[in-house]
Amino acid sequence: MTVFKNSYFLMRHGQSKANVADKVVSDPNIGCHQYGLSPLGEEQAVASALAVKDAGISVIVCSDFTRTRETAALVAKTLSIDTPIQDIRLRERFFGTWEGKSSDAYEQVWAKDAVSSSQTDNGVESTEQVRKRTMDAILALENQFSDQVILLVSHGDALQILTTAFSDIPAGQHRTLPHHETGDIKPLAAKGEALPSAFSAAGVA
Repeated sequence: MTVFKNSYFLMRHGQSKANVADKVVSDPNIGCHQYGLSPLGEEQAVASALAVKDAGISVIVCSDFTRTRETAALVAKTLSIDTPIQDIRLRERFFGTWEGKSSDAYEQVWAKDAVSSSQTDNGVESTEQVRKRTMDAILALENQFSDQVILLVSHGDALQILTTAFSDIPAGQHRTLPHHETGDIKPLAAKGEALPSAFSAAGVA
C-alpha cells in the first residue's frame, strides 16, 4: 500500500463541558460517560457540517468519548450519513496525573513534548504512542474501505499529533502546527496521495 484509497478530513469535537470547566478530561472512565458538548459545541458541530456539505463525506469515524460521539452524531444527522463508527484509537491523549487539573497543565506537557517525542512524565501518553495509534486507525480504514470520503472526529492533541506524520516533523513538535479549534474540520489527505513516510517508519504500512 503506497497511496491512499480514500480521502480524509479531520474534525475536533465541538466545545465541550470540559472546555467550559477548564478541566483536563482524558481518562476514558470519565470522558466516555461525562462532559459532552456545551450548547455552543452543538452549534459548532452543525455549522461545520454545513460548511462541508459538498465535500462528499460518506463515512464518519469517532473517538468513543462523549464529546466526540455527540459531535459525530450531529454531523451525521446534518449530512444524512449513517451512524458513526467508534474507534478507541481516536481517543484523547491520556494526560496521566494531570487528569482533572486546569488546562494550564497542557502547556507544561507540551513544553516537554518539544524536547522528546517519547516523554511520559507524570504518566502522560507520549506523542509517539498517540501518533502510532491514530495512524493505525487510518490504516485500518484503508483496509476496510475504498473510494470513500472519511471524517475522523477526535481531540485536539490527538489530531495535531497525527498531523505531524503528514508534515514530516517529529511527533513532539505538534504544537508548531496550526491549532485545531473546537468544531474545526480540515482536510488531511486525498485519494491517490502517497502515504507519508512516517507510516512505514512506524511499521504501520
